[in-house]
Amino acid sequence: TLFSLLLFSLFLTSIPGEVWGAKMVLVNKCGHPVWPGIQPSAGSPVLARGGFKLNPYKAFALDLPAGWSGRVWGRHGCSFDAAGKGRCATGDCGGTLYCNGAGGAPPATLAEITLGQEQDFYDVSLVDGYNLAIAITPFKAVSGKCA
Repeated sequence: TLFSLLLFSLFLTSIPGEVWGAKMVLVNKCGHPVWPGIQPSAGSPVLARGGFKLNPYKAFALDLPAGWSGRVWGRHGCSFDAAGKGRCATGDCGGTLYCNGAGGAPPATLAEITLGQEQDFYDVSLVDGYNLAIAITPFKAVSGKCA
């Protein structure tokens, strides 16, 4: 499965027979930097230290392990020092560049992802408010049947 976020294109492609369950590609479609935050659900590993800077019109790919579940959101208006300390105007995760498993402070538009055994699940949620546009678009699977 593959996903696309408006502010990121979040592509998720299943990789059968591999240790990794899917590939997620975040694409910043904004004209300004966005700092994606990534929070795993309990039992899932932290990916990319939980956050990074994504420059305008750039992409970043991540391999998701089989069974991974978590949230992805965009932080903006961020400023960090060389040690990664600072803050974001929205979606801040404790004043650090690397969220390391922490969630974002509202408001933060969320992309929620769960990789299942037979089926993957994803949605855009406004449960924590709205800060940036996100759209998720599935991308072609490596294998499987379309219903």
